[in-house]
Amino acid sequence: MKSRPRHSTATQFLRLATSRFVAALVPVAYTGQRTMPINTVIVDDERPARDELIYLLKGFPEINVIGQGKNGLEAVALIKEHDPDLVFLDVQMPGLDGFGVIKKLVERKLRIPQIVFATAYDNYAIQAFEVNAVDYVLKPFDKARIAKAVQRAKKMVEAHTSPVERLENLVGQLSATPPKASQPVKLLVKSQARMFLVDAEDMIYAAIQDGTITIFARDFEGVSNYRTIEELSASLDSDRFWRPHRSYLVNINHIKEVVPWFKSSYMLKMNDKRASEIPVSRTQTKRLRELLKL
Repeated sequence: MKSRPRHSTATQFLRLATSRFVAALVPVAYTGQRTMPINTVIVDDERPARDELIYLLKGFPEINVIGQGKNGLEAVALIKEHDPDLVFLDVQMPGLDGFGVIKKLVERKLRIPQIVFATAYDNYAIQAFEVNAVDYVLKPFDKARIAKAVQRAKKMVEAHTSPVERLENLVGQLSATPPKASQPVKLLVKSQARMFLVDAEDMIYAAIQDGTITIFARDFEGVSNYRTIEELSASLDSDRFWRPHRSYLVNINHIKEVVPWFKSSYMLKMNDKRASEIPVSRTQTKRLRELLKL
């Protein structure tokens, strides 16, 4: 009987170990590198829209929602804080809209994430989105359309494609388009345990005292849900609403009289029932002269 070579057992062991090592490598070769999560922020002034987006995005494991906001100012703050890969951004928001958010990011030289706009714009704007390779979703949201937006965003994130030039082109293109009549901004005002919606144009002025902002309109006054004058001002038309003093924001269309005051300063008499007097700070005196051509 022929004897076995002495090294056969060692050889077999080496072959077995090698085959197991190769087998362990095979899944890696086929599956490729693990996909990194796409950190995502959602910004929309309508809570139901945010909730619907969050619900739909749960069906995409690659999407990691890390924050949500309800206006343009919060969008800028969230992007600065979290540096997300992707933002679902509402176009039509009071004050700082979706395009205003982009402008702020550019001005502050912050990294601009991939943007998927939520919009109800007409066909021209939709074509502009497509030409500039920026995706959009129409309200009410559709799961299949969200899936398409996620896939497009995923490709751009993985390709490290910068959206800056595309977005700047888009903003410029839409800015050149005659704007449609927008819905008036509504302000939520609490008065006598009731909540009222007031057209911004009916606001005569707002004042802050002890951290509470009071809105003064023609027929009544009440407490605003805004926390600071800065936030309220950002939500309104800067050509119409002016801050003559750090504690006041006035509607220049409701200034009844400009009264000269001591040391070359002025007081503003408003056309509310009280004929309220609003001080003009020294730093804003020049702006008052420009506004009223004094």
